[in-house]
Amino acid sequence: MKVKMLSRNPDNYVRETKLDIQRVPRNYDPTLHPFEVPREYVRALNATKLERVFAKPFLASLDGHRDGVNCLAKHPKSLATVLSGACDGEVKIWNLTKRKCIRTIQAHEGFVRGICTRFCGTSFFTVGDDKTVKQWKMDGPGYGEEEEPLYTVLGKTVYTGIDHHWKDPAFATCGQQVDIWDEQRTSPVCSMNWGFDSISSVKFNPIETFLLGSCASDRNIVLYDMRQATPLKKVILDMRTNTICWNPMEAFNFTAANEDYNLYTFDMRALDTPLMVHMDHVSAVLDVDYSPTGKEFVSASFDKSIRIFPVDKSRSREVYHTKRMQHVICVKWTSDSKYIMCGSDEMNIRLWKANASEKLGVLTSREKAANDYNQKLKEKFQYHPHIKRIARHRHLPKSIYSQIQEQRVMKEARRRREMNRRKHSKPGSVPIVSERKKHVVAVVK
Repeated sequence: MKVKMLSRNPDNYVRETKLDIQRVPRNYDPTLHPFEVPREYVRALNATKLERVFAKPFLASLDGHRDGVNCLAKHPKSLATVLSGACDGEVKIWNLTKRKCIRTIQAHEGFVRGICTRFCGTSFFTVGDDKTVKQWKMDGPGYGEEEEPLYTVLGKTVYTGIDHHWKDPAFATCGQQVDIWDEQRTSPVCSMNWGFDSISSVKFNPIETFLLGSCASDRNIVLYDMRQATPLKKVILDMRTNTICWNPMEAFNFTAANEDYNLYTFDMRALDTPLMVHMDHVSAVLDVDYSPTGKEFVSASFDKSIRIFPVDKSRSREVYHTKRMQHVICVKWTSDSKYIMCGSDEMNIRLWKANASEKLGVLTSREKAANDYNQKLKEKFQYHPHIKRIARHRHLPKSIYSQIQEQRVMKEARRRREMNRRKHSKPGSVPIVSERKKHVVAVVK
């Protein structure tokens, strides 16, 4: 005779300690759970509401400058170290962990136009209105020594920007032209220009390190090859570009911050059409910086706000502002992808969370699992009207809100005028131009 016995392994249901969660067996048959989707929808709605409740992005304000903050730079090796240059020629080195200034240098007479760190982090370079390029030690002078630059180069014209090579002891400056310098020499290795207007910004590509990009006041974005010491190609836009930033993960893509309130993401292999036009600012965009992941970037604007854009979306996912913050001149995304820094007209550097509702500090495994579960629920129901409205809503200052309404009316008027012109013209005489192609004037090779 066969006797069938039920046998269970105690490890599957017995807790090891009192603090463990009770293990409950579950049958995943959908017929036994007819209200699974409504239950998940309620959980997604609650998670979206709680995300907005806990959205407190502002962390700290670093005070100490006596004039507007004009430029920022990150330390390549230390997450806690940040450098800032002001409009009165002063450079400060900050410790973000202590939120204190650890060193102050009177670097230039007039504005500090640009600041960048060497790839090894032992020194940094500054340029200013006094036509000089200076190299400084990162650690500061020893006991009894005076604060002096390692070396100083006096140029013929004012330098408006500087950037260091990512691997080699070389750096680039811009002003009337783009100059490539060797750290051991007091004259440029080569000079490149294409046109005769002043160049406002120059940036090395972090992946293809021999490539440079610059933007000039004659509305050009020019790409250079350092190996051939010649310009490669340029794209002319409707209005002037203030600065560009290369994507750290996709070697050929860069984003340009423009005076026409938009940002344009280009593929350098096909400059005639931008990959994406990012629209949300209501005034000139002054600076842009990518996150280390290459998935998002942050922009600083004259409209007293900073915005975070996904690379593949035309609208921003987040906008940060305070009552006291004035025109934001510079912005940086920290190397751990968790924080954003911005410098503005009213002499402050502000520290923000990149994810407004993120909890700082050490998370337990249960908190991480709950966060992951809530994130997946929000992604699953992100297009449901109620959840979409709550997730998208942001409180804006009255000045920005009224400008958004005004621009909406102007855009609708332009669209209506174009439709009427097309309706009363010969078929095909008024072509339909896409938003992406509308702002590119020409590409010159």
